[in-house]
Amino acid sequence: MTRSTVARKLGSRSEDWRARISAQRQSGVSVKQFCARQGLTEQSFYYWRKRLQTPPSMRFALVEAEPRRGPAEHAALELVLTTGERLRIGAGVDATTLQQVLEALRA
Repeated sequence: MTRSTVARKLGSRSEDWRARISAQRQSGVSVKQFCARQGLTEQSFYYWRKRLQTPPSMRFALVEAEPRRGPAEHAALELVLTTGERLRIGAGVDATTLQQVLEALRA
């Protein structure tokens, strides 16, 4: 199974659980009652509720530890992470390399 297939399945599963969690909130019944009616385990419900409430952590690997070679205006794109770190991407970047870097940031 490819990484994109796994990501799609996980994304679909996440959306399904978001809908279930929202439905439980709107139903006015307890989690236990809701799960019993829907054929779900409470453990799964609580697992997904916690997982979806917690923002995904962003891991960052410093690839090059040299001082900056020039000002930010030489970069075609600048990605600013929530941690404050910046990833400057030049106009001539190889698309495959950029895709690999972005996938690593999502992992």
